[in-house]
Amino acid sequence: MDWKKESRFLLWMIVIFVAAFYLPLESERFNNAIWATLDLTKWYAREHVILCLLPAFFIAGVISVFVSQGAVMKYFGAKAKKWAAYTVASVSGTILAVCSCTILPLFSSIHRRGAGLGPAIAFLYSGPAINILAIILTARILGIEMGVARIIGAVVFAIVIGSAMALIYRKEEKAKREEQLNFPEIPEKRPFWKTSFHFFVLVLILVFANWGKPSDDITSGNWYWIWVNKWYITGFLSLLLAYSLIFILGLKWWHVGLVAAATALSGLLVASPLLPVVIALAGLSIITLLDRNDPDNAEWTRSSWDFAKQIMPLLAIGVVTAGFLLGSTHDDTAIAGIIPNEWISELVGGNSLFSNLFASIIGAFMYFATLTEVPILQGLMAAGMGKGPALALLLAGPSLSLPNMLVIRRVMGTQKTLVYVGLVIIMATITGLIYGAMF
Repeated sequence: MDWKKESRFLLWMIVIFVAAFYLPLESERFNNAIWATLDLTKWYAREHVILCLLPAFFIAGVISVFVSQGAVMKYFGAKAKKWAAYTVASVSGTILAVCSCTILPLFSSIHRRGAGLGPAIAFLYSGPAINILAIILTARILGIEMGVARIIGAVVFAIVIGSAMALIYRKEEKAKREEQLNFPEIPEKRPFWKTSFHFFVLVLILVFANWGKPSDDITSGNWYWIWVNKWYITGFLSLLLAYSLIFILGLKWWHVGLVAAATALSGLLVASPLLPVVIALAGLSIITLLDRNDPDNAEWTRSSWDFAKQIMPLLAIGVVTAGFLLGSTHDDTAIAGIIPNEWISELVGGNSLFSNLFASIIGAFMYFATLTEVPILQGLMAAGMGKGPALALLLAGPSLSLPNMLVIRRVMGTQKTLVYVGLVIIMATITGLIYGAMF
């Protein structure tokens, strides 16, 4: 008998029994935390998975299969000019407009294809941090100086944190660099513009399908017009995707036509966009897996599925944990977790080192959906939160979350994840102190 294994099993049985025996069901705070967990999980499943994560997995699959390792290394690896690699990585969020979870498949993909640690980390941070819509909303609601400070801080953070990670792990990066310098030049299977076209069409579909509604006081202007017409724009982009599938990937035109017809019909039958998206993605998966002209097409879907298997379970664990501890905050919903919101508001007042550090830590672990951090901060500032801690939370929060950390750990290991999270928290704290002293 394996006594070690049996003892471990017994210990887990005891832990689960004691937890069940002492469940504080009579506690209102505990029940609120359970409700917040369920509410956040339901909202995340409805609003974030189908429109955001699933398309992101397919985009990551494009990078993994259609973008050669040599191309990734050309722009982000040892052969790339550092200033160019960091510049592209640090401003990527202005194009992607994604949150801390949606960026993960893309980061995982370029990291797997040989991108240098520094540019990959800069990309990981900047993707959610420099969301142009969030920057504009921040400036409009929290003040122009907060919006300017956020965009400057996000770009600087991406470059500095990426550079610091590359410096800390310079021995590993040196070995990777030497290996990449000897990497043979492999010709691209198809012209790079074709792969880029296919990639950016998918990215634009992701961006416009998730285009958030502007604040209620904005009922005119380009941002509002785009939101009103986003599904027409997404539909036009879907036609470009159909062109790409037929003339670039070489899928049979009638296969693509059947999927397009089924998607359009479902859009006419139901008001929600979720069913058409599910049908489109399911149809895309089927026709690529059945394709016999090019094995890369089937590999694209299989690679996307690999990313989903790797990331989705960890995100689910993270969302449930974040909801229980910190509550559910989305749209007009605010349900406290096991840690009361009043405690957080009281701990982030003023501009002390502790208040900025606490705001950075809370921001790092809490999950913020795209654009929701601004109204949440508006409420916290009304309750007495200082401007310094507010900026610290803005710089740490959108780019990190507990679900995000769990996946990053799977991709690059525990130590690098802790160093990355630590750098974000330290820099957010220092920046908050400086900003709070100035304003």
